[in-house]
Amino acid sequence: MDQHTHTNTTTTPLLPLHASETSIKSIFTLKTLFVLLGPLLCTLICLFVKMDGPSPTTSRNMLGVLAWVFAWWLTEAVPMPITSMSPLFLFPLFGIAAADDVARAYMDDVISLVLGSFILALAVEHYNIHRRLALNITLVFCGDPLNPQLLLLGICATTAFVSMWMHNTPTTVMMMPVATGILQRLPSSGEASKFCKAVVLGVIYTSAIGGMSTLTGTGVNLILVGMWKSYFPEAQPLSFSTWFFFGFPMALLLFIALWLILCLVYCPKGSGHTLSAYLDKAHIRRELDVLGPMAFAEKMVLTVFSVLIVLWMTRSITDDIPGWGSLFNDRVGDGTVSVMMATLLFIIPNKKQQGEKLMDWNKCKKLPWNIVLLLGAGLAIAEGVRTSGVADVLSRSLDFLGKTPYLAVAPAVCVISGMLTELITSNNATTTIMVPLLIQIAKNINVHPLLLMVPGAIGAQFAFLLPTATPSNVIGFTTGHIDVVDMLKTGFPLKIAGTLVLSMLMPTLGALVFVSLETGQH
Repeated sequence: MDQHTHTNTTTTPLLPLHASETSIKSIFTLKTLFVLLGPLLCTLICLFVKMDGPSPTTSRNMLGVLAWVFAWWLTEAVPMPITSMSPLFLFPLFGIAAADDVARAYMDDVISLVLGSFILALAVEHYNIHRRLALNITLVFCGDPLNPQLLLLGICATTAFVSMWMHNTPTTVMMMPVATGILQRLPSSGEASKFCKAVVLGVIYTSAIGGMSTLTGTGVNLILVGMWKSYFPEAQPLSFSTWFFFGFPMALLLFIALWLILCLVYCPKGSGHTLSAYLDKAHIRRELDVLGPMAFAEKMVLTVFSVLIVLWMTRSITDDIPGWGSLFNDRVGDGTVSVMMATLLFIIPNKKQQGEKLMDWNKCKKLPWNIVLLLGAGLAIAEGVRTSGVADVLSRSLDFLGKTPYLAVAPAVCVISGMLTELITSNNATTTIMVPLLIQIAKNINVHPLLLMVPGAIGAQFAFLLPTATPSNVIGFTTGHIDVVDMLKTGFPLKIAGTLVLSMLMPTLGALVFVSLETGQH
């Protein structure tokens, strides 16, 4: 205690003035260099690169704009949300697309889907529904006598379920305090320390795995949907239910693989006896008592969310069994339903104070506009790559893949996407870069585009090795329970398992689910 107080009151010695100025100058110079890197790369490409095709000037300009945008994304010289808006002025200035056409990408049905889903997620967070759900499920799995493997399964399953309907990062932010709260009474050494590692790793990885199973669980899935719609406008849209039929079985297999890995590495047999002295149901019951009984507002938010999920799942079912969307001549999209149900939250009273509704606009100030803008940029870039002819030019450099069997290409795509996310950029940006190229590769080897687009997008989410690879990894790392070695021990076998699962499911279940979505191109 004394040491902590002393640390806080100690004055940090000032740097010499010339050293401070040198440091500031070097930072400013580096930042300026990164800002100038984008326009410089664009200028060099526009001056010296020659492109073939029906529109060589437009293709060349699009390639230059791509270099500009990706340089800013990778270096974060300009804040990512602002960089995500740059196509709005770069595309018209370079003659790639009209301003109105670019702007439409930022308010696509996919964007509507995201906005409605995020508003509902904020309502769940505001009323602590996620916390109540987590504690109740954990209480069920915290048996007597204590079974650490079963308790770990309960915590991981709860996180995965929440992440199915909320973005990965908010899920991790919400679930980590719940998980670490359960671990507070455990000592920091021995078997207890290993179990703490398993719980923290389980939360960060299942938040990613759960998000993969639904269309709205992660931004990557939504970028994929938007690009499918952009490149193949005549094709049947990739709906919530279609994705779920593939994503859920895949995520379930990954979830089982993760749980087995964590049990083998961190929860050996016999550890329950050691942990039972420190961990029981009393702490969880106290947490639930603090929350109190479920109020009207919580029940209504849960009802709205449940109805939304049912509407998503039944809007379009199969060709033989049309969903309720056929009643509206299939003009209704998943975004339509998402916004409609979110609107109800601003109409239904919360019965706490007179005139108050379940949600108001002040509660929506935490909307993650950075993700919304990044999705819009991804859709705009996908359309620009397609219409400018850049995709056709790049495809000619990939002709050699025409002789490569699909069973070898799909795992390679998954690994490359994952490594890009680990080492260079975010999974959203990786998907934006990779998917247009994968569409051309699919044409070259004569397979359905989604059979490569999906491994590329899902593989970008297999960023399990490094603390800095995803925001969820950072959150877990900052708890102090895990280090880089722990992430490598768990993440590496999980990445291998994920690649194997995708390699097995894509030619089988993937072909069954996705090939029926005709591209409209022959």
